[in-house]
Amino acid sequence: MIGVSSIMSNWNADFTGRPKSTSDGIVFGSDKALKFSMKKYWVNQGEKVLYIKSYKINPKEGKMQPKELTERYQEIFDTEISKKSKTVDVLKNLFSSVDVMNFGATFAVEGQNIGLTGVVQIGQGMNKYEDTTTEVQDILSPFRNSNKENADASSLGTKIVSNEAHYFYPFSVNPNNYDEYTKFIDEFDGYTEEAYMKFKKASLIGATALNTNSKSGCYNNFALFVECKEEEPLYLPQLDPYIEFNKQDNLYSLDMKKVEELLKPFQNKLENIEIYYNPLTTSIITTTDMFVRKNIFTEEKLEVLSV
Repeated sequence: MIGVSSIMSNWNADFTGRPKSTSDGIVFGSDKALKFSMKKYWVNQGEKVLYIKSYKINPKEGKMQPKELTERYQEIFDTEISKKSKTVDVLKNLFSSVDVMNFGATFAVEGQNIGLTGVVQIGQGMNKYEDTTTEVQDILSPFRNSNKENADASSLGTKIVSNEAHYFYPFSVNPNNYDEYTKFIDEFDGYTEEAYMKFKKASLIGATALNTNSKSGCYNNFALFVECKEEEPLYLPQLDPYIEFNKQDNLYSLDMKKVEELLKPFQNKLENIEIYYNPLTTSIITTTDMFVRKNIFTEEKLEVLSV
């Protein structure tokens, strides 16, 4: 599970600019918003990322426009793709990008029709803070808009934010999803420990690193990793409904007792259970010592007694 906090910011807006919400008004963040923060972090780290918007200048009109998928592919893999391209070669390239290795891909260009079910599947991040409200701020532009009726005055804009929201994203990792491709792609070993560690790092820092105007105030505040022993597959429901989130006097608490009850019968299958959080603002309520607690910013182990 991955937790993202949004304080006077807008983690994931709908097409009206307001924080995305369900039909009955519950604020949530889409998996695309979380994945984008991870991809942006990877790009800034110099990793190959295929599925992220990039731009070019149209030579005819001289205007900036998004690149097509084929153009992005040719850019990051430094190779042309055509109807003569071998699917095995295309797959090798796709698996060399960190976003495809984790999230999969739909690649249908130039005679290729490839669908890769991602190892990492991320659900919708539901807001667990009950007092979330939407704030609309008027912003005065320093420029006038000559197309408007009152063209002598500066134009007005708006900035829409949540006063406070706390999103909790469930996710699962099935490292066997790519095993079938090892049979016909030379030197391909399937999903790797390296790819998982890159996903894990982005899960801890991606939102915090995404410091745009609308995302300033968004940060990673929590993460839970339940890691199984090798050859011990474990299939669990999404864990976010089993966490209780509360706020009192600007301090947060996460009650993990129901998660403990869910995991106890499977302890012999579990290699590690890690909780990352900010110990200065958040308390974790547990009854056992099955969790390894770590500081989400330093990743150092925390010695905290269960309560």
